[in-house]
Amino acid sequence: MADRRDRRIEPSFDGPSQAASSTGFSVREEDRVVPGNRKSSSKRSATRPKPARGGRRKRSKTGLFGRLLYWCFVLAIWGGIAGAGVVVYYGAKMPAATTWSVPDRAPNIKIVDVDDQLIANRGASGGEAVGLNEMSRYIPEAVIAIEDRRFYSHYGIDPIGFTRAVVTNLIGGSLRQGGSTLTQQLAKNLFLTPDRTLERKVQEVLLAIWLEQKHTKDQILEMYLNRVYFGSGAHGVEAASRRYFGKSARDVTLSEAALLAGLLKAPSRFSPARDPKAAERRAQLVLGAMREEGMISDKQLKTAMAAPAVRAPSYWTGSENYVADTIVEEIPTLIGDVRGDIVVETTVDLTLQKLAEKSIRELVDAKGKKLNVTQGALVSIDNSGAVRAMVGGYDYSTSQFNRVSEARRQPGSAFKPFVYMTALEAGRTPDSVRNDAPIRIGKWTPANFKGKYYGKVTLATALAKSLNSVAAQLTMEVGPDAVIETAHRMGIESDLQNNTAIALGTSEVTPLELTSAYVPFANGGFRPEVHFVRRITDTNGKVLYKAKEGSAPRVARTEIIGMMNSMMSGTVEVGTAKKAAFGWPSAGKTGTSQNSRDAWFVGYTANLTTGVWFGNDDGTAMKNVTGGALPAQAWHEFMMAAHQGVPVKPLPGTWRSTPSDTVVQDDIPSDLTPPAPVSGGVPSASADQPARAVRQQAQDDSPAMPRDNGSTASIDHPVPPGDVGGPTKKRSTSIFDILSGG
Repeated sequence: MADRRDRRIEPSFDGPSQAASSTGFSVREEDRVVPGNRKSSSKRSATRPKPARGGRRKRSKTGLFGRLLYWCFVLAIWGGIAGAGVVVYYGAKMPAATTWSVPDRAPNIKIVDVDDQLIANRGASGGEAVGLNEMSRYIPEAVIAIEDRRFYSHYGIDPIGFTRAVVTNLIGGSLRQGGSTLTQQLAKNLFLTPDRTLERKVQEVLLAIWLEQKHTKDQILEMYLNRVYFGSGAHGVEAASRRYFGKSARDVTLSEAALLAGLLKAPSRFSPARDPKAAERRAQLVLGAMREEGMISDKQLKTAMAAPAVRAPSYWTGSENYVADTIVEEIPTLIGDVRGDIVVETTVDLTLQKLAEKSIRELVDAKGKKLNVTQGALVSIDNSGAVRAMVGGYDYSTSQFNRVSEARRQPGSAFKPFVYMTALEAGRTPDSVRNDAPIRIGKWTPANFKGKYYGKVTLATALAKSLNSVAAQLTMEVGPDAVIETAHRMGIESDLQNNTAIALGTSEVTPLELTSAYVPFANGGFRPEVHFVRRITDTNGKVLYKAKEGSAPRVARTEIIGMMNSMMSGTVEVGTAKKAAFGWPSAGKTGTSQNSRDAWFVGYTANLTTGVWFGNDDGTAMKNVTGGALPAQAWHEFMMAAHQGVPVKPLPGTWRSTPSDTVVQDDIPSDLTPPAPVSGGVPSASADQPARAVRQQAQDDSPAMPRDNGSTASIDHPVPPGDVGGPTKKRSTSIFDILSGG
């Protein structure tokens, strides 16, 4: 037994040996780990079937696909885990979702005229918010068709659209499509910066999902359309519609809606203000997308495709924008910071505004090149100080500089009414006589136009002829200080040079203040506050500001106004402004600065006071343009249209003038440079005897008026009650006596 247990049993590869059979253990050739060299089993091997080559390949490919699928699945799991980690990481950096809220839309300032017609929208958005059910139905349809076709079916993000965009960009080798939905774009506009970073994209997705949970699809679409940028400074569909088509988003046509939707991809590149053809091609792509989605019919597509390309101005056009800009600057002083949408009700009449714009542009177009005139301005103010029209320049789209309120120019002879009014307050009358002859004041010799002099003339004749010599004499008599006081009292706000040359309008003023200073002549002697705004309300009608009424102080006596109106009526009837006459009782004064750099006419009726200026921004001379030419013509055209159908009213005040021979000439430019202040031996007060009783009556009747230093006595006639004034020094001689040798 021991020998049998210790004996080694060798396996047999040729067949079952006796020992193997007794033990039941045997190994065949094919069971070897390493095949042997023996050929005893070749016959058996030859009889075994061999696997087909194709089957082996099939099993190989199936295995490769399985392994690929497996690893893709593994990578997807790890990618999902990594993505979730990124979302959690960047999401944790955001404020708690409970604190999220949609920020208020930038306030809009809606500016309307006296008849509630829209003048302009101002503010960061540039247009009021329009409800989805109010705007043209083509606008949301066009935007959805080109920007987010599955808007109403996704939940803030669109995996299909995102995948398509990724594939398209990979194939094209560049960023050709974006995968953001409208909700994502809104989230970006509301909360995020435009930076293209992974963090911003993750936050955009989270915010989009939150928006979808908090708001309906229509609310999201409405918010988007009222906030998205459409180029050229227009935010929201209302601003864009006004900017490009001059109409409300409520009235936009199919082709116009397609153009707006096409702007969203690249507002600057596809803007019709920059490239109308590119905007048209993009709009046609939008129309094709709308047809594919079944939003429009073939007939509608054909009609819209045939619409001509829209050419929008490079900037807002229309002179009413000068008014809008002025009002926006005033609002902070009226109501403070604008925190919500407001409506500004102005004093401007849009019909008059268009008439004023037409009167300026037509003259510049017709005669500007020939006469070297490039700019014009007009402002019209009623007796209450309300501005009814204001044209700040030839074309707002090319220059937003408001020449009415910002340009300071020499008024020339248009300043003379303040000299004559000061003389009347000092006791002269329209029939007072002065000797029109060459005079010398220090080193200054004020010359008349073409060197013509007329000898003894009345003040009425001197003003109608715009005689420089007489105006200088009167300024010497009453003193430059008194003239400056009168001008400031009437409405001039600019600093004025204290010298005798002020008589010829050498101190610069703005058209707005010069025109406003003529208003007391039109309303009987009151100086109202010039204003553009009647009332400001919020969108619910709550009044935030209302202009004061009936508080204008008296600055001139009725008798003085009557005499001034009598004299300045002659300017229109037989004087330098005959071209301004239009059938109504009217008065005014022309003005032309040195070398025809500025040409003015400021005139008025009992209803409106209107000032007109023509010139060039760089101060170059016009070709013999005077105040009695282009300014008087523009004034005539505007005032005639403005008074159409209005009952005729006489000018305030009365004065019966002594008949006189009034020979007039063209307006006289001032050919002088401002001299130094006159000093030494020049009387500054009237030589006429004071009428103390009359002065006291003026003070009693007009307690609110500023005081004057001029005398109220007369040379030639008894003086009607004067305007204002305190005691003055009495002199024995006047400049008239000196010049006439008396």
